Amino acid sequence: MAATAEEYFNNLSAFKEELLCLRRLLSTTQLQEELKWGIPTYTLKGKNILGINAFKNHFGIWFFQGVFLTDKHQKLANAQEGKTKAMRQWRFDPKDEIPEKIVLLYIIEAIENHKSGKEIKPKKAIKKKEVFIPSLLQEALDGDKNLKNAFQAFTASKHHEFAEYIKSAKQEKTKLSRLAKIKVLILKGEGLHDKYKNC
Repeated sequence: MAATAEEYFNNLSAFKEELLCLRRLLSTTQLQEELKWGIPTYTLKGKNILGINAFKNHFGIWFFQGVFLTDKHQKLANAQEGKTKAMRQWRFDPKDEIPEKIVLLYIIEAIENHKSGKEIKPKKAIKKKEVFIPSLLQEALDGDKNLKNAFQAFTASKHHEFAEYIKSAKQEKTKLSRLAKIKVLILKGEGLHDKYKNC
């Protein structure tokens, strides 16, 4: 894998002339050339605008926020249908000449879109924390339907609070006395520390 964009272009075997043509077009803009993920990526103030790359049977441009491009010439496709929200790609047929004026219009529009703040930010997957319920508490819940229903009405963080309260006790008798205490609170719909929050 190339360490610099220069090295990337020097090592190209397929579509070298075509990608150098795209590079020349890009050099007329205000975009900065960097190497990211092993491909030349063009940024503006640290934000990815587009990337170019050669593949076995084609070469192309990836517009990171391509969904906002007007695509008057119907050149863009979703990078991964059903998965990609913002990225669009323009695949070039190796037999065709690069329409430089049209390519430059797309690049300029991508830059203007960035400047006007058009952006879809990737959503971060929220991981639900699994709460490990100690066997003592689980047995109490399984043996009392009202207690179980009341417990399930609490948030996951409250479940964690009750579970930790029992787990942190060293001796069995302490665990039992803590279980008796939280059973009363659970049935009342109160958390362990609710009384302090109301002070």
